[in-house]
This record gives sequence, C-alpha cells and structure tokens, in this order.
Amino acid sequence: MLASLHIYPVKGCRAVDLDQAAVEPWGLAGDRRWLIVDPDCQFMTQRKHPALARVVIACGPGADIEVSTGGFPSLRVAAPDESAELLKVTVWRSTVLAAAAGPEADAWFSAYLGESVRWVYLDDPTRRAVDPEYGADGDMVSFADGYPLLLTSAGSLGQLGQWLTEAGDQPVPMSRFRPNVVVSGFGPWAEDRWRRVRIGVVWFRVAKPCGRCVVTTTDQATGERGGQPLKMLAARRRFGQNLVFGQNLIPDSPGHIRIGDPIEIILFRCNITRPDLTSDPLSPVISPETIKYGTQNRLPYYLGEGTGKWPSLQLRTPL
Repeated sequence: MLASLHIYPVKGCRAVDLDQAAVEPWGLAGDRRWLIVDPDCQFMTQRKHPALARVVIACGPGADIEVSTGGFPSLRVAAPDESAELLKVTVWRSTVLAAAAGPEADAWFSAYLGESVRWVYLDDPTRRAVDPEYGADGDMVSFADGYPLLLTSAGSLGQLGQWLTEAGDQPVPMSRFRPNVVVSGFGPWAEDRWRRVRIGVVWFRVAKPCGRCVVTTTDQATGERGGQPLKMLAARRRFGQNLVFGQNLIPDSPGHIRIGDPIEIILFRCNITRPDLTSDPLSPVISPETIKYGTQNRLPYYLGEGTGKWPSLQLRTPL
C-alpha cells in the first residue's frame, strides 16, 4: 500500500509530508516548483549546500510558501505574477524560463547561504521535458532532477538497514532518499522489476532506477554529512555506474492519491539476476544474452530503449 507522501516545494529544502496529493503531469502538486540558483542561474541543491536541509517550508494558499530556519526571521513569498522577470535557469542539461521571486526572497537565501543567489518559481511547468531517452513525447517535469516522481519501498529500506547494522553502522531513515511516494508490503528490491504500476486510481510508468548521490549521506534535519548509506549502496546496489535505491515514475493519468491506497503492479520486467542477499556483496547483473523484447507488451518509451543506458526487457503480466 501507499505508506507515505512527500513533496519538496523548494528544491533542496525540507520535505512537506502529506496525507493526500494531486498527481499532475509534471509530478505531485506543489513539488519542486521553487528553485535556488547561483548568479549564473545554475541550480543549487544539498549536493553542495547541505545547510538547505535545515530550511523548513510551509505551504500557503495556492503556490505561496513560507520559509524559516533557526536564527533567521521567517519569510512569506507569493508566487510571482505575470509581470515578474523571467530568468533562463539550468537544471542539469535542461534550461528553462522561470519567474524571479523578487529581491526580498533573494536576500533571505543569500544571507542564509552566505553567497549571492536568486530564487525562482516555475510558473509554467510544461516548459521542461523529461529526458527523451527515458520518456515519451509530451512527458514533463518540474525542477525535480529528471522525473516527475520518485518511488521507494519500505521493504528495501529494511534490507538496507539490516546490511548497515551488520556492518556496525546505524540504519538511515527514508528521508535520506527524498522520495515522493513510499510503498509498503513488498519484499526488498521488488521495485527493481516493476515497469508499470497503479497507485489508487492513477497509473504510472517506471522510467528508470534512481542513481543516488551524496545527498543520501545528509541528515535531513541537521544538514550534517556522513558516509552511509552511499558506501553500502556501492557495495550492494551498484548497477553499472549507478548506486540504485528507488525508481523514477512518470504519470500516465491525472488524479489523486492518498496514504493507504493499494498498489497494483500492472507489468514487470524479467531477466534481472539479483545478488543473493545472504552472500557476500555482489553487483546485480543484466545478462545481454537473455534480453528479448516482448511482443504484445513492448513499450518503446521504457528505460531508454535503443540507447544502451538501460536495456528494454521482456515483460510478463502478473497472474
């Protein structure tokens, strides 16, 4: 079932936990529509500024938000109107227009981070497309790294915690992975095989596994860095160059999802040889010799077909 729901109104800042959420083509309503950029309009996140984890976000009416953190006065910011300056901002390989939040908002984050920054709002989320290697024409995304939603599993977190405990480390909370939807009731790494899922009444494609970065080592309450779980993911969950935890989703339909909604796996992929979880650390392997396309169920948009980045795999419909 759907165990929890989260949005991150300002990319890189604290999560907002929800009981229910509207699913829009570009992600959950209110997720990552605000962005902090440097003077060159390049995006800024916890990767280089872990202190962003201490910035608490409260959602106001509409797209308005309030930001606060210890030692600084809180600031309420309204979504920019049509007269706002539009800036060309860059998130990874995509450059899009976004509306400037204004000098007061810029000054607040500049003072907090100790450097000059701008704060912008994605007033039109249809401007940014999903990576065409893993999405279909018309797929859109907000200021998330690359895909509208991120799914993680409580079962997989439990297995990761067990590995960490056996290694003499402390388990980490799910907040380290900054998911949008957390599911429960599935075994560890079951989500590796999912290709199409339904949460409540909303259908999603599983675009690709989520490769993890240094943000997973950042305490989401204090901003302090550690070494785990990235080291353990490197030992146990290395897929090629990626350290994988979670799956990126693209919605195929709008709707609302709620905590407690059932999760249905519509299609899943086969031919993945996963590590024996009772043995020494191994890397999961996809065997090129066993990869075959399905006939009736071939979906050309899935996992970068033809790119070599992540091969399309034969499908099997659950009984």
